Amino acid sequence: MRPPVSRRALPLLAFLAALLLAPLRASAWPVDLVMALEPGKERFHKLSVVDFVEVEDPSIATAEVLEGSNELLLTGLKPGRTLLLLYAEGKFAVWRLVVGSPPEPLPATEPLVAAARKACPGLQVAQGAERGLTAGVKDSRCREALRALLKTDAYLARELELTFELPLLQEQLTSLTPVLKGLGLGVSYRGAGLVLEGSTTPEGHRKALWELFRQSVGRVPLEDRVTVQRPARPDAGTPAD
Repeated sequence: MRPPVSRRALPLLAFLAALLLAPLRASAWPVDLVMALEPGKERFHKLSVVDFVEVEDPSIATAEVLEGSNELLLTGLKPGRTLLLLYAEGKFAVWRLVVGSPPEPLPATEPLVAAARKACPGLQVAQGAERGLTAGVKDSRCREALRALLKTDAYLARELELTFELPLLQEQLTSLTPVLKGLGLGVSYRGAGLVLEGSTTPEGHRKALWELFRQSVGRVPLEDRVTVQRPARPDAGTPAD
């Protein structure tokens, strides 16, 4: 019998170089960073490398990479919570953007921690400066209890250490396959990591990354082999005067 596959949530390089300058890795619940914004105000951040960013709900906040500088411009628009996808060199991360005082707070974490303890025997929680969560994920009940907890701001991705039984990895893969197949993509596990491959549009590629994040629990090493079909420029093939 093969041993369980361990997926340790490693810190980002100096945690995004003090939250901003690290290489991006594949992500899953929870988010990598929680960023506070104020309505009507801008916030600038320098990134070491970035290919594109996308905000889940652009009515709450917007994000723009300033050309030639790798500087990220975040603008809060109205109170609320949304997610920001960042992609660079085949890896991605997800931040939560919190603008002002959102009208609907996230669920209290204590009942969710208690439910996760019940569903995941042996789960360990550390508080304070050493905040973190360690768990063995042996069945879908445990996986879903963790996913409910990790959708809150209780933990960041770097604060997790999860060990998955192989059948659970296969179950997680099964939940991803139909949507990705509809985008023209395939996904498979290589050890504890995911390989994403196929050919799709830029929009399809972004949808696939969002789906990987939403359906997975804990940091997932990703090998992105997707061929992105870029639309031809309007003047492509037009002879020069």
